[in-house]
Amino acid sequence: MQPKQVLIKNAKIVNEGVILEGDILIEGEFIKEVGESISAKSSDVQVFDAEGKYVLPGVIDDQVHFREPGLTEKANIKTESRAAIAGGITSFIEMPNTIPQTTTIEKLEEKFAIAAETSYANYSFMFGGTNDNLEEILKVDTKNVAALKLFLGSSTGNMLVDNPKVLEEIFSKVDMLIAVHCEDEDTIKKNFEIYKEKYGDDIPVKYHPEIRSEEACYLSSSTAIELAKKTGARLHVFHLSTGKETKLFSNKIPLKDKKITAEVCIHHLWFTDADYEKKGTLIKWNPAVKTENDRDLLWKALLDGRIDVVATDHAPHTLEQKQNIYTQAPSGGPLVQHALPAMLEMHHRGKISIEKVVEKMCHNPAILFQVEKRGFIKVGHYADLVLVDLNNPWTVTKENILYKCQWSPFEGTTFKSRITHTFLNGELVYQNFKFNDVKAAKRLTFDR
Repeated sequence: MQPKQVLIKNAKIVNEGVILEGDILIEGEFIKEVGESISAKSSDVQVFDAEGKYVLPGVIDDQVHFREPGLTEKANIKTESRAAIAGGITSFIEMPNTIPQTTTIEKLEEKFAIAAETSYANYSFMFGGTNDNLEEILKVDTKNVAALKLFLGSSTGNMLVDNPKVLEEIFSKVDMLIAVHCEDEDTIKKNFEIYKEKYGDDIPVKYHPEIRSEEACYLSSSTAIELAKKTGARLHVFHLSTGKETKLFSNKIPLKDKKITAEVCIHHLWFTDADYEKKGTLIKWNPAVKTENDRDLLWKALLDGRIDVVATDHAPHTLEQKQNIYTQAPSGGPLVQHALPAMLEMHHRGKISIEKVVEKMCHNPAILFQVEKRGFIKVGHYADLVLVDLNNPWTVTKENILYKCQWSPFEGTTFKSRITHTFLNGELVYQNFKFNDVKAAKRLTFDR
């Protein structure tokens, strides 16, 4: 039987630094042809008029926490992947700090089984490192697993890797990308004690960036980079939050040749410490949202190529949990539904071109993680495509938030751009706040 064909006409196709006004022919799961004018080859072709909308490759989010298993009162793979699809994120890489943690092959395969059953988006998972699971790490099949995740600052359970000997052994022996959360635990503890002594448990949240300080971030990330250089490890530093850290990274060589790379998250590009007064613990993240100067320097490094990827660090908690006093309010917030609209808003404000948004959210995660046949609008690649109307404003409200936790730090924000359609592996899975009941998600594979 001939695979079905879909022809997207009259699109502004954003790919590899160019905007092409033209058409895309999808055959089955794959892109068959991209050109200025493509004719339907038979009457069976489903023709879809994009009416001048922009077509982007599906976003690849390299860092999410979907909370399953063990923390499903906050979120689960089904609910959050559904929100991701509505936000133009067609592939996600999820983190290992669930309950139980993903630090054995058995627990990793259990998560893959859940995603195969319930995920709306393409999926992969990171394997978690601890002070005592090197033997298990070395069993990981690097063609089927995104990366190894290490927490070099506080984390759930025993996932803090704080033994220097173990850390060096992991960096020396592991033959896959190592992704790290960098905050120095001793520095944070000392800072916390100062504010705890002064305020008790109800520390004003505006001091969060003083507790999880620039020094804590820089000390940890510079140490990790030094170790990567010493051992030759392939290192990816998650969620940079300070301007000082951007000086540790280079734009001198192409991304595909870099051994040390960096990511910045939506919240560190959007919010500053001035927003704590209004948003409170809703913008309490680790690492903390810091100063306007930090935000400006993160933008500079993103645009000049020292920072390679934009991601979400989507990490939902219930509203009840977030509204606790400082010491009891967990860090993290939900972002997958609103990340691409937020970056497109920055495009409207003149901060970034739409081509650069695509580079940082689609192309670069695919290159960095060596994701097979995704992240680009190319013949032979999977047809993960997102249609965007750049002039169709909408406001984030309780009623249109799709996260299980039912809140967003962007609530009340009006975005000019709207994701109107999402294609996943050639199937139209989402259209204007409605989902099509079709099972199209696949496990990501890696060209290694």
